[in-house]
Amino acid sequence: MIVESIPFILAIIAVAFVFDFLNGFHDSANSIATVVSTRVLSPLAAVFWAAFFNFVAAFGFGTAVARTIGGGLIDLSIVDPLVILGGLLGAIAWDLVTWYAGIPSSSSHALIGGYGGAAVAKAGIHALILGGWMKPILFILLAPLLGMALGLGLMVATAWTFRGFTPRRIDRNFRRLQLVSAAAYSLSHGTNDAQKTMGIIVGLLVTSQQLFVDFPIRALHLTDPRVIPLWVILCAHAAIAAGTFFGGWRIVHTMGSRITRLKPVHGFCAETGGAISVFLASWMGIPVSTTHTITGAIAGVGAARRISAVRWGLAGRIVWAWVLTIPISAGIGGVCYYILRFSLT
Repeated sequence: MIVESIPFILAIIAVAFVFDFLNGFHDSANSIATVVSTRVLSPLAAVFWAAFFNFVAAFGFGTAVARTIGGGLIDLSIVDPLVILGGLLGAIAWDLVTWYAGIPSSSSHALIGGYGGAAVAKAGIHALILGGWMKPILFILLAPLLGMALGLGLMVATAWTFRGFTPRRIDRNFRRLQLVSAAAYSLSHGTNDAQKTMGIIVGLLVTSQQLFVDFPIRALHLTDPRVIPLWVILCAHAAIAAGTFFGGWRIVHTMGSRITRLKPVHGFCAETGGAISVFLASWMGIPVSTTHTITGAIAGVGAARRISAVRWGLAGRIVWAWVLTIPISAGIGGVCYYILRFSLT
């Protein structure tokens, strides 16, 4: 049977890396929108800067999020290759729709939604480890609020600290500092987002481990979902970095200028606040949305100037996209699972 063959498993791994690439492509705005809109870096330099730090995040930032995705959301006794593939296709479909529409939705929630929807389509609601879903669901609300609070707080503290500086001097200093904050945010983005693909791949290989017992490439024989091999880590970060390099320019415009107008000092505070939020979530093993976090941070920075500086109507439409991402991607993932099951088995 094709679904129980090594070539089919390897093809799904390839699809997982395609999703990882699209994740970087779709979410590149998270890392570069502020630094491009403030004209600290050109678009090409910005995507290179972000892609480099997306890849560097492979070294030394842990794999707690990957372990959550790999074994903390879905009962692995239910997972099979079709569940994994259906979940990936659901996430990819939603990412492409929101990219085309220029909506900064969450690739992270699209993935866990598609994965969960495919699992429920196979075995019902008991396929989900409900306790494992609490933190990701909670952080749909907390991530943008935390980003907003940190962005606003940093903006107020910065304005107070540099109150005696001329606008020109502030602009000159923060143009340099924004390079650091953009790098930090790209590190946090790579740290959290690349791990989600790692978890999917490890979950697939662990549930298919019998196929690889005698396989010549021993690295493909995995038995423990808590252990993330180095080759998976490096390939996942390389894929997301490549996606970031090619960028998602429709979303850059929304994130960088349509929510609020930014100067280098605003970009620095938004990126720093977002980076702190995402690093904290990664340390806790929570697959947080970097899109939600940086959007909240940008809104917080704008609100620090005045409430009317934020286009709250646009922010509200973005929030609706966040709310709908998991159920829609879950529905697409479930449909994809049924189509695959009836066409391949």
